[in-house]
Amino acid sequence: MHLTLRTSAAPLLLGTVLLLAACGSAPPRPPAGTAPSTGHATLSNEQAEDIAIHALGLVGTPYRYGGNTPDGGFDCSGLIGYVYRSRAGLAPPRTVAQLSGFGETVDRSQLRTGDLVLFGGGRPSHAGIYVGEGRFVHAPSSGGTVRMDTLAGAYWSRQPLSVRRP
Repeated sequence: MHLTLRTSAAPLLLGTVLLLAACGSAPPRPPAGTAPSTGHATLSNEQAEDIAIHALGLVGTPYRYGGNTPDGGFDCSGLIGYVYRSRAGLAPPRTVAQLSGFGETVDRSQLRTGDLVLFGGGRPSHAGIYVGEGRFVHAPSSGGTVRMDTLAGAYWSRQPLSVRRP
């Protein structure tokens, strides 16, 4: 069976095929040799900035324990999972305790946009996304909303802090 295309239909068919192929393609990978020793992909500067911008756009979303969508609300790890999946194609662990082993440990002096900030002693109890200039976005507690706070604030500056870079 032969299929004959009219010359006017060929560009439309080609465009449709290319569009479908683009929708099904995997997200771009970082250049070879940039993966950290933990086996997780290193985020590009552009991805890290996109993560921060997306997190900032979710400020005001209601807190909900176990929540992981803008419509249903977020808890702190649900917010992180949603942002990283939608902007970088990464699936972070679901709990804060598990996030403490995600990506690479980074010294606080090397903190950059898109890094995870984890609060608490040996086993972290809260986490957020660093958005630059000493600020981070997080889903703090029941009855609240996703908000931006500063690491230098009265409460957060007294909390043990660790930094992870997915």
